[in-house]
Amino acid sequence: MLEACIEALAPRPDGRYCDGTWGRGGHGRALLARLGPEGRLLALDRDPEAIADAHSLAAADPRLLVFRTPFSRLDEAVAAAFGPGRVLDGCLLDLGVSSPQLDTAERGFSFLRDGPLDMRMDPTSGIPASEWLAEVSESELADVLFQLGEERHSRRIARAICSERARAPIDTTARLAAIVKEAHPRWPRGHHPATRSFQAIRLHINRELVELETGLRAAARVLVPEGRLAVLTFHSLEDRIVKRFLRGDLHDDRPHWARPEPDLRPLGRALAASEDETTLNPRARSAHLRIGVRQ
Repeated sequence: MLEACIEALAPRPDGRYCDGTWGRGGHGRALLARLGPEGRLLALDRDPEAIADAHSLAAADPRLLVFRTPFSRLDEAVAAAFGPGRVLDGCLLDLGVSSPQLDTAERGFSFLRDGPLDMRMDPTSGIPASEWLAEVSESELADVLFQLGEERHSRRIARAICSERARAPIDTTARLAAIVKEAHPRWPRGHHPATRSFQAIRLHINRELVELETGLRAAARVLVPEGRLAVLTFHSLEDRIVKRFLRGDLHDDRPHWARPEPDLRPLGRALAASEDETTLNPRARSAHLRIGVRQ
């Protein structure tokens, strides 16, 4: 949904923008192509390989500023790059795992490629998934699989993982995928039985939903009036958070008439990928783009 994301920001040639999830710069490069000499783009990522890619482009394009940081701290990066206050004309967040992360077996994100069971978006911070699985209690693991993976058979899978780790460490993606597949009684046609479990563990290891909530609030603090926030989600947990944030009721159980005015207003409904795009890129099947405008 590259073109839809860029159009959502309605970029001005002299505007200031932030790509909070640089990845390999697909969106960022397209946004730079829409900016003039006075325009500026701030590139953020916590993945060192993504930051290396951004730095290589920034060496030839002074309009690109690069910070290695999670997008939950984008307000700090924006202040360092452009000064304090509401100074950003638009911000883009493309959530989840990037294609290079999925395609690199050594990063441990994919059950389709055997590699070390890591799953960290920043390999220099936190503990890999293998270490967490070696220590987590069965009940906590089941809760993570159910809450973050929406896995109906979470307790059965957690029991199998804890039983198998007593036999030998679970330190590769292939071993974890095999354990889940053996424990899983049924799964949708065309889906791997480990899909939801891998999603849940990855979300937990990287604190992705916490990062998302914090990052949304950070973006709202630095957008100028009528500045735009575009968020591309890939599963219902992310999309629900973005939807509730734009509606102003994230973690606010008060009746709607008692809530303060939300920082942003939603611009239309969520956009989905076209049939042509999903044919070319199957990962886009679950993509939803939501757009917010700063009040």
